[in-house]
Amino acid sequence: MARKTLVNPFILVLLLVVPCIAAFNVTTLSFNDAYAPLFGFNNIVRSADDRSVRLILDRSYGSGFISSDMYLHGFFSASIKLPSDYTAGIVVAFYTSNGDVFEKTHDELDFEFLGNIRGKEWRVQTNMYGNGSTSRGREERYLLPFDPTADFHLYSILWTAQNIIFYIDDIPIREVRRSEVVGGDYPSKPMSLYATIWDASNWATAGGRYKVNYKYGPFVSEFSDLALLGCRVDPLQAPPSTSRNCTASDAELAATGLAVMTPERRRAMRQFRERYMTYSFCYDTLRYPETFSDCDIVESEKSRFKETGHLRFSGSGSGSSSGGRHRRRYGRRRARVPVAADAEKQAAM
Repeated sequence: MARKTLVNPFILVLLLVVPCIAAFNVTTLSFNDAYAPLFGFNNIVRSADDRSVRLILDRSYGSGFISSDMYLHGFFSASIKLPSDYTAGIVVAFYTSNGDVFEKTHDELDFEFLGNIRGKEWRVQTNMYGNGSTSRGREERYLLPFDPTADFHLYSILWTAQNIIFYIDDIPIREVRRSEVVGGDYPSKPMSLYATIWDASNWATAGGRYKVNYKYGPFVSEFSDLALLGCRVDPLQAPPSTSRNCTASDAELAATGLAVMTPERRRAMRQFRERYMTYSFCYDTLRYPETFSDCDIVESEKSRFKETGHLRFSGSGSGSSSGGRHRRRYGRRRARVPVAADAEKQAAM
């Protein structure tokens, strides 16, 4: 006898009314469900339905928000629309970190969007730190195949015990696999999700040559389709116990299939990197004379890059040195969040 599958009417209604990211079939959240203002409170504007938020940079302040909880592994995603026109010196960041809890051994996974002068494209940079490996930055930089100021596009970070994948829309652009050669540089402690906009005039565009020009402001970055999926944990809990408590959440994350690099995804990633990657730490032999053991060197790809790690022929107008940028990296990470005195001033406004 054929077996009938009964659908609970309540679940059916729930599926119809709860928004989700179509590309990944992951439920989206309201801001109040999982996030909180971090700094620049007057420059954070939430929508009436609380499902999108604007972060503003003006002459007085930048702004940012943070997840309400810390996560051991997870999927962190948002549709983002970047400021248009002259945006030199501006950085919009979407990243995970635990630097405020583990200052000397922090982990971090970054999307950083670097503004530019009028007529030049935004650039996006990815990076990874583990266990305080700030002297071994693994930056990669790309152009985008679309105008990120004209419409929203989805940016996602997947972090599991086995691999890390950076997605733009439904295309994986970078994978980091956990291995013996990566060792302690692989992020292993609970992290929060951050989104910020801030003035990085000293490095973001052409190594600091072009600064933020506030006559073009205020600068607004918009975030929607907010999604968090992972294991919420106490960051100070012992790791073995934490791992056991995350079994169900890890299984839920695995069930999405987002960590699986199918042949189609791997081919799409290779095509994106061939067309749009403009810098890679793996090819920067001036900064790293000894190539990282975890670098997957592709000879056809390597021939396109100079010893600085930058593309031989690039119209990006970046002109900046990732090596110089890296030397300021740790201080800038802390600069994303206001110091205590500034925070108190902001709260009083």
